[in-house]
Amino acid sequence: MVDVGPFDPEDARARTCVQAYVHELDRRFDGGFDPARSISAAEDEMRPPKGLFLLASLHGDPVGCGALKLHDDGPAEIKRMWVATSVRGLGVGRRLLAELESHAAGHGARYVRLETNKALTEAVNLYRSAGYREVPAFNDEPYAHHWFEKPIGPASPDGAATPAEAP
Repeated sequence: MVDVGPFDPEDARARTCVQAYVHELDRRFDGGFDPARSISAAEDEMRPPKGLFLLASLHGDPVGCGALKLHDDGPAEIKRMWVATSVRGLGVGRRLLAELESHAAGHGARYVRLETNKALTEAVNLYRSAGYREVPAFNDEPYAHHWFEKPIGPASPDGAATPAEAP
């Protein structure tokens, strides 16, 4: 019943999800959430060729979102993952995550990375159960307490270290 597909991040339904995401983080994080202080996930970074924005909808109503930032020579980044409380537990987050991973792999990424806050326990549990492993901080996101990485593409033929293991 839930449709998941690419949307322009400027579409009103996409903006509704991002606003709900920001509102929820502001409510749940100690000290609130200011997207201007967070690592960028601007609209132009969430549309091809730089990225992708996915929207999950139920009966035409937006119920979740996730974005992907693509990089030529590095891991793809997952940003703006959010699922409405009314549909949590139905697999919407897992489906969004799988779709983002698939798109990242399709663009040649070998790894996906994301970071999250300790207050988002359901997100931390989702990422761990989806095969993400916790790695040392790979950026200076001020709201993050956990940094995760997952291999999604073919293994490196030269045996090179994963991004988290690289010196």
